[in-house]
Amino acid sequence: MQKTPFLMTTISACADRILGFVSEGQRERDPADTHKPNGQVSPKMVNVPKARRTYCKGQQCKKHTPHKVSQYKTGKASTAAQGKRRYDRKQKGYGGQTKPVFHKKAKTTKKVVLRLECTVCKFRSHMALKRCKHFELGGDRKTKGAALVF
Repeated sequence: MQKTPFLMTTISACADRILGFVSEGQRERDPADTHKPNGQVSPKMVNVPKARRTYCKGQQCKKHTPHKVSQYKTGKASTAAQGKRRYDRKQKGYGGQTKPVFHKKAKTTKKVVLRLECTVCKFRSHMALKRCKHFELGGDRKTKGAALVF
């Protein structure tokens, strides 16, 4: 086997990368995929059923019971909160914006939070899912061997 100098191998590897050739060991990247550093791919679409049987931590139950599933939404921010009152007082008068406004947004998705309500004792709990681009609650289930519909 003929040895090639180190410089030649690095140049050819760079040229392959620039020209778009992919070696056998590498997987071609899909720009729509959101890649994590450890190689996992976050799902684009998640479909969750509207009811599930899971453990209830309520005082009456403390066992697996059917739960009603809904998506958690953040409530309206209170104007009576101490931080908001302080911010409004600081913003009053002349001087423009007094606190830094966040611009360096890095994330393209949010984590979906499910609100589980026990049908027996009405105890509510939250469950966070992984990040996903599209979330569907109680959508149509996939059928095996069905043709793709666009």
